Amino acid sequence: MQTQILERMESDVRTYSRSFPVVFTKAQNARLTVENGREYIDFLAGAGTLNYGHNNPHIKQALLDYLAEDNIIHGLDFWTAAKRDYLEALEEVILKPRGLDYKVQFPGPTGTNAVEAAIRLARHAKGRYNIVSFTNGFHGVTMGALAATGNRKFREATGGVPTQGASFIPFDGYLGEGTDTLDYFEKLLGDKSGGLDIPAGVIVETVQGEGGINVAGLDWLKRLEGICRAHDILLIVDDIQAGCGRTGKFFSFEHADVVPDIVTNSKSLSGLGLPFSQVLMRPELDVWKPGQYNGTFRGFALAFTTAAAALRQYWSDDALEQDVARKGEVVAKRFQKIAGMLRELGIEASERGRGLMRGIDVGSGEIADKITHKAFENGLVIETSGQDGEVVKCLCPLTITDEELEKGLDILETSTKQALS
Repeated sequence: MQTQILERMESDVRTYSRSFPVVFTKAQNARLTVENGREYIDFLAGAGTLNYGHNNPHIKQALLDYLAEDNIIHGLDFWTAAKRDYLEALEEVILKPRGLDYKVQFPGPTGTNAVEAAIRLARHAKGRYNIVSFTNGFHGVTMGALAATGNRKFREATGGVPTQGASFIPFDGYLGEGTDTLDYFEKLLGDKSGGLDIPAGVIVETVQGEGGINVAGLDWLKRLEGICRAHDILLIVDDIQAGCGRTGKFFSFEHADVVPDIVTNSKSLSGLGLPFSQVLMRPELDVWKPGQYNGTFRGFALAFTTAAAALRQYWSDDALEQDVARKGEVVAKRFQKIAGMLRELGIEASERGRGLMRGIDVGSGEIADKITHKAFENGLVIETSGQDGEVVKCLCPLTITDEELEKGLDILETSTKQALS
């Protein structure tokens, strides 16, 4: 494979091409093909961007039909037929059946755009600057989102410019079993000398993806919602990676029966890997003045088209939801087996996750890298997460076939044995 020009011209900031140093050419559902024809099973799925698989035929056809008719491709924030169709699908298929009443902002095409808009909206609506975030949280790498991101390796990349405007408190489980970290949050809110400025909003991932597949308990999330309500703080759920069905529900917060004030979506929102994000807000929070939050790519007509097709194809009934729950149990049981195998070798390991957002904590980035590198040699693309990359993370397409899922899990189990032999 010819990689010389790629190595010579692309910035050293690149990451995935270091772990998977091949030239990918084609893809279908959960399979990737490289230049020499070799196939890989994909347990990465665009870091959670391809929940419906690569080149999903239902969604792709909607895009091809749209392109064939010379429809609007770029339209700033004009009203277009594509935008109207997407909003109708969102309301009819997602919001109304869940009893949710949100207005929609299209802030720009990426997840960090959505987070920036959400935290700025919270500040604007409440007239306060502080945003509370959680240990191990990841919300993006632009300055506002970065301030709410826990891992210092990302914040250090600012070149010494301080990140401001966020306060961190412990995520659920951060202080060990038996300790409810919200006791600390509630005490700070009630203590004028506690050092915490009353926040405009709290931003939380119900399952922390980049942070290591840390799962917030459902009671913990419900209590967090109650604390926010009691103190007039906006609850922002960052559903960029955990949303769009990844945990088994379209919105990850549905499991806890909470209703956030603001929600951010991106990643798999377009359904086909096209860049697309949105901010959902309670109608009374829409305090923006025209043009106060701007951007050239506020709503991408091609992504509107594919997103509407994805919603109607996969969320008009509960078939996908049930399938994700079933497949999630398959992955959980196999990950528990692999973790048990590691413990027999003296390595503290544990499985965790929700739906098809799963991980094995092997306690060491070095061990996790050995496993994922061996898995790639054996035909599986899978990444790590966590503060030191110590969690082997599965984000396979939700549409993966049972055969591909089992084969990928077989490769991972075999690779783990080989990496540690």
